[in-house]
This record gives sequence, structure tokens and C-alpha cells, in this order.
Amino acid sequence: MDADYLPFHDSPSKPEFKAPAGAVDAHCHVFGPADKFPYHPKRKYTPCDASKEQLFALRDYLGFARNVIVQASCHGTDNTALLDALNTAGERARGVAVVDPAITMDELKEMDDAGVRAVRFNFVKRLVDSTPKEVFLSVAEKIKKLDWHIVVYFEAPDLEDLIPFLKQLNTTIVVDHMG
Repeated sequence: MDADYLPFHDSPSKPEFKAPAGAVDAHCHVFGPADKFPYHPKRKYTPCDASKEQLFALRDYLGFARNVIVQASCHGTDNTALLDALNTAGERARGVAVVDPAITMDELKEMDDAGVRAVRFNFVKRLVDSTPKEVFLSVAEKIKKLDWHIVVYFEAPDLEDLIPFLKQLNTTIVVDHMG
């Protein structure tokens, strides 16, 4: 774990607010554990491990019925930790993957079977290296066949430059991390 990375609170207080029945935690991550699901060698940060078991325990403790588990940039395009969590959660979770542009339709179908319903395009410069927009457009064409949507992660100052690209996507777009 990076020295300046804040670990999750291991004993949070229970919120006074009770989530309504069926409430969904719409954005969460699994990190590692690194000995089973190594972090990408070119990652920009190293988090503390936060396993699927810890995530599901927190989900239940907070009173959520389901999760949307988003592939974290520290794992790159290796979605094995995400898929493992989805396969464990069954109908209680869906996923957002980060994929390599060379991914095959068969690989995407396997992800779909596990519960993935979107891909994440990350433009946050402190977290990922720059990727040509054409790469994302080719991925967008592939996932359209599965009726997935696209989750776009960027910082506010970059929005104006991204608008022409976003208009090319021709599918549902979700703005990541509360826009």
C-alpha cells in the first residue's frame, strides 16, 4: 500500500439513515487481495487490499441489497478480481469492466454471463496514461452488441474537451464518481 493511501475504516459506525428496501451501492471496488489478484505493474497507486468478503460485509452492514462493482484502475484490464466477486455475489451485484481493445466477443460474453453490464473509460490523468479516443470508440462498438453502457471517468476541467468524443459514443453514458 502506498504510504499516502488511506486505508478503509475497519469499524465504521452504522448510519442513522436506513437505506430503502432494494437500495443499490452504485459504485464500489474490490482491491486484490494482491497475493491472489495482483495489481497492474504500471498502476499509478497501490491501495490496501479490500476483498470481496469485506465488500459484501460492508454492503450488508450498511443495509444495501446489491452492489455495482467497478474495475479499479490499479488492476488495469485484468478483471479477474471483479469477475470473482461477481461470480460470488450472483444476482446481488453487477459489474463495470475495463477492457483491452483486443478483447474478443467471446471474452465479453463471458463477462456478460458473470454480470458485467458496462465498460469504464478513464480519462483521469493522475490515474491512467492517455489512450487515443479511437481505441475507446472500437471498444464502444463491441459492447453495443451486448447492450452495455459506458461509464466515463474524468475531472471537471477536462469535460469541455471530451464533449465531442462523448457525442460519438451513441449509447448510454454514466458519468463516474458523481460527475
